[in-house]
Amino acid sequence: MPEIEIPRQFDVIVVGAGAAGLYTALCLPESLQVGLITKETVSLSASDWAQGGIAAAIAPEDSPQLHIEDTIQAGAGLCDRQAVEFLAQEAPNCIQSLVNLGVAFDRHGNALALTLEAAHSRNRVLHAADTTGREVTTTLTAQVLHRQNIQVIQQALALSLWLEPETNRCQGISLFYQGEITWVKAKAVVLATGGGGQVFAQTTNPAVSTGDGVAIAWRAGAVLRDLEFVQFHPTALTKPGADRFLISEAVRGEGAHLVDDTGRRFAFDYHPAGELAPRDVVSRAIFSHLQKTAVDPATAHVWLDMRPIPPDKIQHRFPNIIKVCQRWGIDVFHEPIPVAPAAHYWMGGIVADLQNHTNIPGLYAVGETASTGVHGANRLASNSLLECIVFGAQMANIQLTDVELQPELSDLSVREFNLDENAWQTQQAQIAALREKLPRLVWQSAGICREQARLDEAIATIAAWQQDFVNLPLSQFLLSLRANETVKFQTLGIERQLRLWAETRNLLDVANLTLRSAAFRTESRGGHYRIDYPETNPDWQIHTIVQSLHWSKSTPDVRDLKKY
Repeated sequence: MPEIEIPRQFDVIVVGAGAAGLYTALCLPESLQVGLITKETVSLSASDWAQGGIAAAIAPEDSPQLHIEDTIQAGAGLCDRQAVEFLAQEAPNCIQSLVNLGVAFDRHGNALALTLEAAHSRNRVLHAADTTGREVTTTLTAQVLHRQNIQVIQQALALSLWLEPETNRCQGISLFYQGEITWVKAKAVVLATGGGGQVFAQTTNPAVSTGDGVAIAWRAGAVLRDLEFVQFHPTALTKPGADRFLISEAVRGEGAHLVDDTGRRFAFDYHPAGELAPRDVVSRAIFSHLQKTAVDPATAHVWLDMRPIPPDKIQHRFPNIIKVCQRWGIDVFHEPIPVAPAAHYWMGGIVADLQNHTNIPGLYAVGETASTGVHGANRLASNSLLECIVFGAQMANIQLTDVELQPELSDLSVREFNLDENAWQTQQAQIAALREKLPRLVWQSAGICREQARLDEAIATIAAWQQDFVNLPLSQFLLSLRANETVKFQTLGIERQLRLWAETRNLLDVANLTLRSAAFRTESRGGHYRIDYPETNPDWQIHTIVQSLHWSKSTPDVRDLKKY
């Protein structure tokens, strides 16, 4: 990429360029100078992969109240009702805003087309074929690139938050960009970095989803919540050599059947709604069925049969699924698709109120990175893109205090980091080995079904790996940096290597936080299932709160962040 001189100061820095980050940047007042940071390009994010759609009660037979009740029902007792009411009531206006920006949702005549997804009581999911996320992010990206007040900084890596020492206020970030680490100031920082699916060996998330925002915020003292609640999507393409491509829930909504090797619709053995039961139920149904019937459950799969759907509807609604399956030798019109569950969405995150404030002044969180209370223990299908838009729109109301951005950044001192070639290669091999081992460990110990002994063993292993990581020469150097020091690297290929270091650090923290939260909650609820505590316990209808290395139970009003 061509070298771009970036300012050392913005009014607002937005980290992440999925739907949440893009829409946030667009909604911030145009009088503000906005820096939009993305570690890839503005077209690569989990939002871009979202197939199913975006939920909103816009049909005559539907209502926000029904949307609210469905969301709360799916959330298994842990939704914040006020947050859910806000989400559902704002949804129709936000859909209209997207239409006005040019998002081309499918239509029936002049009316927006609506489909049904699991746990919805009405058809309320808008879509653009089976690439809704791509349609939304492509449209938002085009709008962002036309805004004079937004500077997009691509292939840049946010490493840490920059806190003002006396007030603990967030005043910017440290940024790795074009071979240098520097410090960029801002009156506000918005984390919109998506989820952390890459901490699991099997995930529908893209490679960028390494939990960066949650890890960065946690290290700075942010309050996190409900990190044990991970939604495992029941139907990811499962074929040797293929990525775990998500086969949208909308496929089952349109009439596809989930069957085993004998052709039997086994999901009805586990829930009256069969394959249209909530995602966590269907995922566990597949997991349990394979445990009983498969020779090797770890590599086995069931089948998603699209043939009950009329061929012309398949062609119209799911062209991308057809194309991807064809690439792997599967003809969806004549044979079922091999599928198994994979980690898909993180319900927990950084505690944020309805205006996206966190407990750290000047720090905001939007989208999957945040925990606003709308998803509870198990997100309702197609509420994720909606959350990005509804809460991103709130940033239009941002009130920036008159923060003194001093001292001048021109006074920063410069350090260099050098290792001989052999030492550098040895270190990179160690980091790469950790990056490869970590997701397998988390999948085995904190996947669809969990138990104390495996969690404890994995927690101890992660602790040892974290110590190994901290002892690396690059870690020792970077973790000793102060906020008045920049770094110039002379090493060839440093962009790829430093990204590997940063993402591995974040994934180690995310793994530790997720495992410990899963061990802390001794019940099963929503996306969290314990073999040793298989029942939902009314005494656990509370949130898991994490700050630093302290875990606690709480039923806080999410808007009361002053207590932290």
